[in-house]
Amino acid sequence: MNGAKRAILGLVMAMMAVPVTAATFDDPEWPCIQRRVDELAMFQMWPAAMPEGDWREDPEIERIAARIAPRRVDMEEVGTTVADWLETVPEAEREEKAAQLFNAVLDMIQRDRQQVIAGIGRYARAQAKLSEEVEELQNELVALDAAEEKDLDRIEELEDALAWETRVYRERAQSLQYVCESPVLLEQRAFAIARLIAGML
Repeated sequence: MNGAKRAILGLVMAMMAVPVTAATFDDPEWPCIQRRVDELAMFQMWPAAMPEGDWREDPEIERIAARIAPRRVDMEEVGTTVADWLETVPEAEREEKAAQLFNAVLDMIQRDRQQVIAGIGRYARAQAKLSEEVEELQNELVALDAAEEKDLDRIEELEDALAWETRVYRERAQSLQYVCESPVLLEQRAFAIARLIAGML
């Protein structure tokens, strides 16, 4: 391995050795700068009275919630869907039914967030394992390079493996930055839907 290539790989390894800064120490394995929030509380988002009934007992509320909760549904469509539904709800029941609707939406968004958070955890553990594998390759390469009788075939094999795994690690680290935004975006969507529904009462 020539000096320039080794210097570049050495710099990359040094960068990889630095852990990603977490926003909280509650979970030292959490890789995101964004703070980990496992549960979204309805009382922090919903500006009106909490629902007294269970949305699961109303199939229509469940249907509307399932229609507006997914991220692929834009907010204009959410607004139209909610407005049309509210017109079918007796005025005396609207505040309670609206609260139940948001409760249903929040539960559905929460399920999505939990899956995303679990996926981030698996992703981070895979990155940690890959980092260990890269370190092992680098240590073996350094030892072989320092030997009096050099195994050139093995050295070349290790150089190729190290370059490849380093590339994979860096690409995955870049992807993780985008994945880490997903829980926050889902939280923001929940807030936006809460404001939209409450604003129609």
